[in-house]
Amino acid sequence: MAVPKRKMSRSNTRHRRAQWKATTPQLVPITVDGREHLVPRNLVRAYERGLLTPKSST
Repeated sequence: MAVPKRKMSRSNTRHRRAQWKATTPQLVPITVDGREHLVPRNLVRAYERGLLTPKSST
């Protein structure tokens, strides 16, 4: 594991952390029980297998 040899300044630390960007998940349309739902791409298999149930948006 990489270990820094000296203390990084607060300014540099904050600048580096500011580069991290959260991205919104890609939503994919799937049909469950005859209704179409938008779910994150990485959870499609779980919805298809019935491990997760989509919220009813009514």
